[in-house]
Amino acid sequence: MAKNRKPSRKTKPRKAARKAGKAGKLGKARHVSRKPAKRKPARRAAKARGRARATPARSRQPKINQDFEIPVAAAQQHEREKSKCPDCGSDKIRYDPSRGESVCARCGAVTSEAMIDLTQEWRAFDDDQRSKRVRTGATLTPTKHDQGITTEIGKGRGELFKVASKKRAQYYRLTKWHKRLIKSKDRNLSFAFSELQRLISFLHLSRAIHERVAKLYQQAVNKGLVRGRSTESIIAALLYTTCREEGAPRTLDEISKASGINKKDIGKTYRYIARKLRIRILPAKAQDYVPRFGSLLGLSEKVQVKAVDVLDDAGRFDVTSGKGPIGVAAAALYIAAVLEGEKKTQREVADMIGVTEVTIRNRYKEMVEALDIKDKIEELVQEEEEAAAAPVKAKARGRGRK
Repeated sequence: MAKNRKPSRKTKPRKAARKAGKAGKLGKARHVSRKPAKRKPARRAAKARGRARATPARSRQPKINQDFEIPVAAAQQHEREKSKCPDCGSDKIRYDPSRGESVCARCGAVTSEAMIDLTQEWRAFDDDQRSKRVRTGATLTPTKHDQGITTEIGKGRGELFKVASKKRAQYYRLTKWHKRLIKSKDRNLSFAFSELQRLISFLHLSRAIHERVAKLYQQAVNKGLVRGRSTESIIAALLYTTCREEGAPRTLDEISKASGINKKDIGKTYRYIARKLRIRILPAKAQDYVPRFGSLLGLSEKVQVKAVDVLDDAGRFDVTSGKGPIGVAAAALYIAAVLEGEKKTQREVADMIGVTEVTIRNRYKEMVEALDIKDKIEELVQEEEEAAAAPVKAKARGRGRK
């Protein structure tokens, strides 16, 4: 007798029933439905995913409750209407902070009143009151090692006695570990920026130069260019570089005197930093030195403008090319002072600017010959010398008559 076997899924229902009857199976054959069995919900999930892919993204966005959400166009229209005067339709609305009102500048109608004041509610009459009442810190600045957002536990040892006696030991440990956990990079930046602040104040430089030098030093620290070199020399080299870039050059003698670093070390560090940071610096112009040298000599703005004109005219004849800008600027100031009647001797100019009299004399001769004003300047110099010598001669004559 053949064994009973279950029909496979591929076998049709009628054929399976017929085989079961021939085999003499007791009882009626189990009725097999012609409809295919329903799949598990996985097919439904797959179809749902397919429909979701076919559905555009806009239809899948959550519906907006129109009762509570104002459309964008309506909100914009509301703002436009709010910024216009309801009486004359003018859009020139002025806000009066003392009254808290918005007034039309055309017809004088008050468009809104009892407005909320968003400014500070406290007043301060000096810096001490301001520092006590203010609730915000200073702006972020690259001139601080932590961008100016320092975290400090207490201010000095006096704060220790304001803490309860049971908490003083804990407070002392917190302050000590807070100082110890500062990274070496932050300590380096803190020392370097304090030295930079001293040089900036000594040389009377602008805030833009201060921030630029601080950013360049941070780049040098991140690239490891500071290791094995003096912090003071790197700050001095970066300061010399930035002053030339910003059009306010300082001589190596001035920076060496302010920083206490030898000129040779500053020049060596300057070339190294400029090469590593890829700083391309053009030669300084003599015109950039004129305002500062003129103020040191006590010359008027008229003389300084004349000196710049002399330098521009000399540049057309290629007299200043290849020459030191400091000596050229000194000679131009000397010529301009003579032409404008504010004569300074070559010795006075040389001592104040820091160059030799020979340098000024050589640059002076080259410039007056190229500009063809040699005779005019010599006449003016001779007249001034005679005018200065006239009182001396008069005194000598008076003594001779006596």
